[in-house]
Amino acid sequence: MNCYFEAVSGLTTVGATIISGLDEMPRSILLWRALTQWIGGLGIIVLFVAILPSLGAATKRLFVAETGTTRSGVRPEVRQTARLLWIIYSCLTLAQLIALRLAGMTWFDATCHAFSTLATGGFSTRDASAAAFSSPGIEWIIILFMILGGANFGLYCQLVRRRFRAVLADTELRLYLGSIAVVTAIIAAVIVHTSITSTAGQAASATTVEAVRAAAFQTATIQTTTGFATSDFNQWPLIAKSLLVLLMFIGGCSGSTSGGIKVIRVWIVVRALAGEIERSFRPNVVRPVRVGGSIIDDTAMRAAMSYFIAVILLWVVGTGVLLLLEPAIDFTTAGTAVVACFSTVGPGLGRVGATETYAWLGEPSKLMLCGVMLLGRLEIFALLVLFSIRFWRD
Repeated sequence: MNCYFEAVSGLTTVGATIISGLDEMPRSILLWRALTQWIGGLGIIVLFVAILPSLGAATKRLFVAETGTTRSGVRPEVRQTARLLWIIYSCLTLAQLIALRLAGMTWFDATCHAFSTLATGGFSTRDASAAAFSSPGIEWIIILFMILGGANFGLYCQLVRRRFRAVLADTELRLYLGSIAVVTAIIAAVIVHTSITSTAGQAASATTVEAVRAAAFQTATIQTTTGFATSDFNQWPLIAKSLLVLLMFIGGCSGSTSGGIKVIRVWIVVRALAGEIERSFRPNVVRPVRVGGSIIDDTAMRAAMSYFIAVILLWVVGTGVLLLLEPAIDFTTAGTAVVACFSTVGPGLGRVGATETYAWLGEPSKLMLCGVMLLGRLEIFALLVLFSIRFWRD
């Protein structure tokens, strides 16, 4: 069961682990763990950016349901799009690998962390995760590439074709980067001059620079659902932990390796809710929901809202089941374990925090969380609709 849990966690890029003592593990196992995440990250990008928009009307509807928008694929030719995405993904991985090596990592550690970062997976070669290297430069490099991994890879295809204006005008990208910046600033203000404990076990009072770096790293790793860690955020003030849990639910951009509800869906739900509030006191106003200048039709809006509700229901049910299976754990541990597995984050709070593992859970709990990982990685509807005869018939 432990092997199955670790394999599912790797291929779904969740990063939840049952293994401790990573520093002493054989290199072959550490490399294989990182490689499973790299393969899983590439697979999900090709599926949602290249394949789904190009397989006819039925999968077109599935693509709309999954991304929450009516945007089409970046190119009509699946093979060419997949090849371009593979090249971009590989080039970004190679760029990070070289950057980490220049910053002081060994070739082996740099390779494993580059594989895990671009896939937004979070498997490390050390128990202390990124904090084990005690290098601000390495941390900032990982922050940068986590953010790149959490962005829509369709935009990188646009950059290759020199469509810079379209990239800069992308609403989801701006919201994504804005949320990282805002949450980083709030958390940094909360933890500055307080005692911060690193995942390596070292405690120290945080200067302004250290607070900003710690806040930026944890915000980026949670928003992009990567799961690396440099600080034991389990010990941070309530407002900081609350913001991180909120980011677990939101996740990264559509068409990325990140999990979560996705930024674009959350924004559509917010805009739809604002429209309904306005209609409650101005019933004669007809104002379509717009995202980035484009009108979101009722189909896409219903898909986004349905997915949002489905995630909340899955979280409630999953948390309840985990509490029944593990009577000794608290609500914080159960709730964050479920959202961390569904949103492919990995670490949560409580007994599944940044310095903990999932090894203590019983086998039924691990099996249930494996199902949650699969549902989260394939975004619920994609997995369930594949078992529908009507979908394939239509």
